[in-house]
Amino acid sequence: MTSYAAAKAAVDGYIAGFAAGDVDAIVALYADDATVEDPVGIEIKQGIAAIRAFYTMSMATGAKLAPLGPIRVAGEYVAFPFAVKLEWQGKAQRIEVIDLFRLNAAGKITEMRAFWGPENMLSD
Repeated sequence: MTSYAAAKAAVDGYIAGFAAGDVDAIVALYADDATVEDPVGIEIKQGIAAIRAFYTMSMATGAKLAPLGPIRVAGEYVAFPFAVKLEWQGKAQRIEVIDLFRLNAAGKITEMRAFWGPENMLSD
């Protein structure tokens, strides 16, 4: 069972890593064999090398994250709503997302799933 403090630390570290544009800080949150599915339904990235490549590409867009509400913790999972703010196709955009992290006993992310679709992409 994940503590609220461990869940909050993972989420805060994730948002801070994006704010700083620090791929290493984001990757450090993940377990070595972790997976990322962003958005849910596309090919899953597995392992640190694939996760690093994904976040390197994501951060190259200049994306910043803004929380949209409190985190929710249940068992080994933490869910949290946020907006991804970025410039896309020459316009300020935001994508409203709900991420789900599964954390191990060490507080590392073992699974990340991002829930969003075209209806969640909005002009800012």
